[in-house]
Amino acid sequence: MILLSVATVVFSAVILALLGLGDPKRRRAAGLGSGEMTVAKRRLLAGIACLPALLCVALGDAAAFMIWLGGCAVVGWFVALWLGQTGKDVA
Repeated sequence: MILLSVATVVFSAVILALLGLGDPKRRRAAGLGSGEMTVAKRRLLAGIACLPALLCVALGDAAAFMIWLGGCAVVGWFVALWLGQTGKDVA
């Protein structure tokens, strides 16, 4: 059960990091013109990031689903903080 929770959060964290790296608004603001993701690709990645939730629901593991949900929220904030600090002196 714990392994399922950790595996689903890690899987979604990787997808969320890819979404953050390809965010067109962030790339424009940072002056990185090329490498933007298309809308279809971003939507596909968002859907893939939600697949672990379907696995938890299909297995009937409500605790794993809640851990995944909270973990994705926390990981999303950390990805936003990490990408927001790129190239800035925070000291």
